[in-house]
Amino acid sequence: MKKAYFKAKDNTNEVVFPRIIEYFERLEKEEKNFEHNTSEETLKYQKMAFNNVLKFARENNKFYRKRIQNLTFSELNKIPLLLKEDIRGEKDLIQCVPSEQIGQLHLTSGTTGKPTYISYTLADQYIYDLLPQYNGLFPFGSDDIVGIALPYEFALPALGFQRLFQFVFGSMVLSLGKGGYMAPVDKALDLLKEYQPTVITTTPSYAALLYDEAVSLGFDPKDFKIKRFILTGEGCSFTYRKQLEEKWNCKMTFFYGSTEIGLIAKECIKQNGYHICEGHVIVEILGADGEPVSDGEMGDIVVSTLLREGMPMIRYNTEDKGFVSEEICDCGCGMKKLFLFGRERDQICLNEGNFPPLVLENVLLKSKFITLWYQFVIENQMLTIRCEKQLSNVSENEIISEIKKLFKDNFDINCEVEITDDIPKHKGKNQRVFYKK
Repeated sequence: MKKAYFKAKDNTNEVVFPRIIEYFERLEKEEKNFEHNTSEETLKYQKMAFNNVLKFARENNKFYRKRIQNLTFSELNKIPLLLKEDIRGEKDLIQCVPSEQIGQLHLTSGTTGKPTYISYTLADQYIYDLLPQYNGLFPFGSDDIVGIALPYEFALPALGFQRLFQFVFGSMVLSLGKGGYMAPVDKALDLLKEYQPTVITTTPSYAALLYDEAVSLGFDPKDFKIKRFILTGEGCSFTYRKQLEEKWNCKMTFFYGSTEIGLIAKECIKQNGYHICEGHVIVEILGADGEPVSDGEMGDIVVSTLLREGMPMIRYNTEDKGFVSEEICDCGCGMKKLFLFGRERDQICLNEGNFPPLVLENVLLKSKFITLWYQFVIENQMLTIRCEKQLSNVSENEIISEIKKLFKDNFDINCEVEITDDIPKHKGKNQRVFYKK
């Protein structure tokens, strides 16, 4: 395995967070893995790391200086939340280093109106971010070949994964892109056949698209040597994932991160919640009153970065919902688990109530007679499901009756169902919910 980092300079006193580097150097010498820390060891590390970030932000940024004042880790909940609207369109607001020290700039992909600019120093990318190693969550090495089927323009994930696999694991990387002008799907499939990658990281919908295109071009996806997909960039239900696993004949684990934060949490092979990457971030779950909730209670996911100097995120409200559990995982990882439930504003509002789209998807795809391509169309709070039929001898009327019964039995929803063959198969983020005026 390659070293987790390289030093920009021989003298670690010239980097911003020398104590962080010293901490992980000590772990490496003791042959310890951060993900197997006790809760007390993790808490001690996070206190040290977060106080480093607070001190640095206070000394180098006017916006943070006013908000943080003299607060410390023990007074975390007194620091005001950082909101998306605070930083949208404000490229310098929380930047803590001069512009000449910025090595990479990203834009958030999902923002409408003014973009959100996220700045990284070279140390952020090639030193701090690569220090914590989670070998159980990422069981990869120099013998792995990794296909990164994510967009390389604007957003962080593709370049972030490339750095991780090349500099931490020493893996060969195939920069596949995601179906753009220079990365057509047929060329990506040719590369998969030629180099036989063992790992693919992509979105759930692009994994489905790659499968469909492989079959249409005469490839047998089960002939590929892929042993793991890492799914990120958009949500999908457990049923959707299970069908993808059956199609590709391999395990698939979820990854939770963002351009603003970077790595937040990763699912282990047990596929039962995301392990919070506590070497990189502190995750809080807050109730409607802004106060921390109890273990296992749903709330807003608020994240603070521990390893960022260019643009640290201090108590950033992701607008995602979820809960944290401290239950011990069978995989042996000691880091807390996060369970995600999407964003409240993304819930589908129907006459029968409000429903997370992925909860509806999980039930819809229990029908064995439709493909992974569908649309939820809402008009006057009534649901119409547009879906694509699998090749089978089952009639369209039987499929429609089955889906209507599934939604009535599980949600008490009276829906309409339309079988069609014109569902768009986007290479970008797959939009599945549409509102008709």
